[in-house]
Amino acid sequence: MIDEKLLSILVCPVSKAPLEYDRDKEELLCKASGLAYPVRDGIPVMLESEARQLTADEKLG
Repeated sequence: MIDEKLLSILVCPVSKAPLEYDRDKEELLCKASGLAYPVRDGIPVMLESEARQLTADEKLG
């Protein structure tokens, strides 16, 4: 779970675009950069090296 206030101010460190929270996968998604950042123990890990690439379906979703 991530705080809504925190989510409202976080942006992707690569594209500076807003992020969406995927509760099921516990990730922050950025469609602009095509990256998903993990959320571990409620703390977003905003490192490009820790992010995974979004699938084509996730980018369109």
